[in-house]
Amino acid sequence: MSSRKLTRSIIVGAAAIAVAGGSYGIVSATSSGSPAAASATSSSSSTAGGPASGGGGSNARSGPAAGGSAGTVSSLSTSGFTLTTSAGQKVTVKEASSTTYEKGTSPASASAITTGESVLVLGTTSSTTITAAQVTVEPAGNPYTASSAAVVPFQQGAPSTSKTVGQIPADYSQGSGTIVSGTTANKATEAALAAYPGGVVDRVVQLSNGDYEVHTIGVNWPHHVFVNQDFKVIGAE
Repeated sequence: MSSRKLTRSIIVGAAAIAVAGGSYGIVSATSSGSPAAASATSSSSSTAGGPASGGGGSNARSGPAAGGSAGTVSSLSTSGFTLTTSAGQKVTVKEASSTTYEKGTSPASASAITTGESVLVLGTTSSTTITAAQVTVEPAGNPYTASSAAVVPFQQGAPSTSKTVGQIPADYSQGSGTIVSGTTANKATEAALAAYPGGVVDRVVQLSNGDYEVHTIGVNWPHHVFVNQDFKVIGAE
């Protein structure tokens, strides 16, 4: 084991002990075929698009949830790395002993992560910090780190952009649905980031019609990306 990974393991272990002594404000949980599925609400608010924002007046949810982001590795540390998205958002990535790695479509190790590399990170998101479950270096096709004229980068104090494109589920209301995790959340996150790269997905919500709302922060638009049951992007607002 490299000295970088050994040091990381020690730090991750210490962090786990610290977290065990804390508590999370999860208000309520519902089952949707996944033990990690949950729904929660919070009264917190912040500038639209900001790191802790529900964005555009949407109903913020408390507690970390499955999500992810993509960008270019800007720095490395003993516990992980920092990436910068194509919209300029800084994201802190924490690695753990359970984190898996790929380079393209082949298995890899943490040593594949170097400054300047393009990466896709999937894991548990809390604001702009992601505890990585999977890191893919140089994703196949790599649409995730491309600049997108459709995405409006976050600017402190700027109002949220009001725009709707594509198809929005007819019965959708902000804050509705059930948070999902695992493979389902990963597929929806990847679809949303490929279509609208630059932000941070901090949760994926399954709606009553079976489609998904992928909630994005760190950009002023879009905040809600809608993905159908075949994991194809159908709309955004």
